[in-house]
Amino acid sequence: MRDIEEYYSEMPLAELTALARISSQLGFEVVDVAGFLDQTEAHSKEQRNAVSQLTQNSGQITQANSRMAESIRTLSQTAEETLVTVSTSASSMRENSVESQKIAKWVQTLAVRTKHIEETLVAMQRDNAQITSIASQVNILAINAKIEAGRAGAAGRGFAVVAEAINELSKRTGTAAADISDNIDTMGDWLKNLSVEARDIGQSADEVLTQSQSIDDSLADIEEHAQTVQKQTNRIASESDTAQFALEGFGEGLALIDTTSSQSLQGIQTARARSDSLIDSSEALLQGIVSLGGQSSDSMFIDFVQTKAQEIGEIFAEALLSSDIRQEELFDRNYKPIPNSDPQQFMAGCTRLTDSTLPPILESALELDPRVVFCAAVDINGYLPTHNQKFSQPQGSDPVWNAANCRNRRIFDDRVGLKAGQNLTPFLMQVYRRDMGGGEFAMMKDLSAPIYVNQRHWGGLRLAFKI
Repeated sequence: MRDIEEYYSEMPLAELTALARISSQLGFEVVDVAGFLDQTEAHSKEQRNAVSQLTQNSGQITQANSRMAESIRTLSQTAEETLVTVSTSASSMRENSVESQKIAKWVQTLAVRTKHIEETLVAMQRDNAQITSIASQVNILAINAKIEAGRAGAAGRGFAVVAEAINELSKRTGTAAADISDNIDTMGDWLKNLSVEARDIGQSADEVLTQSQSIDDSLADIEEHAQTVQKQTNRIASESDTAQFALEGFGEGLALIDTTSSQSLQGIQTARARSDSLIDSSEALLQGIVSLGGQSSDSMFIDFVQTKAQEIGEIFAEALLSSDIRQEELFDRNYKPIPNSDPQQFMAGCTRLTDSTLPPILESALELDPRVVFCAAVDINGYLPTHNQKFSQPQGSDPVWNAANCRNRRIFDDRVGLKAGQNLTPFLMQVYRRDMGGGEFAMMKDLSAPIYVNQRHWGGLRLAFKI
């Protein structure tokens, strides 16, 4: 390092100045690249998070589809078993229906058969009446024969015996005919009742036949629907297996993308870290060249910030000497949040002193050059107690407006803010990109010089200006 310093110290002033200009431009370019890496890293993180979420969702979908596929297979098996049961039941019910239809058809013929029996009984009754009539006539003839036999005396005694036998036969025939007539009457009554019941049963049989046909149609529909369900569940199961295969392949692809995006993000983060080191080196290079006598286009700002940083250190030392503030208050790092502030603001032991002593110095910086944006003192933690008046408005209800216009009493512990507060070199020139909103950025320079109070480092004075 000493050899490099000796090399640059022997260079002519003009060359040092040119080198300072090149170093400044290098810093500009490096910060621009770093800003691009910041954006790329942010986009990569978003993509990485999206891919991770997609991978997680894909895994959940795959698991859900797997469970659904298992349910579908169970459903398909159940549908197949149901179809077998329905087919068996339908076959059995059809057989029972056929038997029922046979019985119903036979019952329908019962009325006709009873009618035939009634007609036969009527014929039998008529024939029996004739037998009764004949028996009565035979009985009369037998009586007459006995009378004639009596008149004939001994000669008619044999004829009398025959006449008696015929008379006895006619009586028995009459008695039997009477009994037959009674039986026929009884059977007739039974047949009348049977005819009425047969007619009712015949009507029921008609209903059975109608219902049997309806049952046959319903069974056919049930069996057809069961077959349709079984076919559809088989098709769904097949499609679910296809979807499962595709999802598993998709998940493997996402896992590969997830791994690749993670590696890419790590590479971008490594490049961003190296760019930070390169920024530090370019800043150190510019500081070294200027310290060796090289002139920079920012020399006016460097002189101003170093001078004012020294003045602030002297103001703080005088305040300690006059007991306006105690040393533990000046170097207080116990920041107390201001209630209901958004973004969060803080009070510290030094805030009252900086509010009363620093505004003249800070406002004078705005008159130094039109490119100056702000000037403020920060402690070693980036705490900014007092800001330019235009950035020290009372907070309102809009956090976005507050963030832009109420920047006093805030802690800016980003890379630029912390380096400005912790820098111990005569000055520190940082180039950074200021977020203007809407994806737009403006290149800025942040020049700072350390503030010492009785040789104790308090923080630094920041001067930001446009490039």
